[in-house]
Amino acid sequence: MDIAEWRLKIDELDRQIVALISERAAAAQQIGRLKRTTSLPVYEPNRERLVFENVRAFNPGPLPDIELVHIYERIIDVMRALQRNELASQKNGAEEPREEREK
Repeated sequence: MDIAEWRLKIDELDRQIVALISERAAAAQQIGRLKRTTSLPVYEPNRERLVFENVRAFNPGPLPDIELVHIYERIIDVMRALQRNELASQKNGAEEPREEREK
């Protein structure tokens, strides 16, 4: 393949990655809702450790494990923020009447 073909392949892979990250974010939101109803904390270091172990175990390369873990650290940070925002919006929504929020 030439460079243009490789770039088209990368564009397609990026679309797939975006779809998967969006799916992961939707799952994180649902987990955030469950955490709210069960009073679980957003930050769960043991769960994050398991995610990193899983990522390393299934890494086929060529990225070194440490680089892939860095990527996942950022993904998890963003997902954690999404859960916190979800919890905050649900909490604020429950405390304030809808008519007041829409003003």
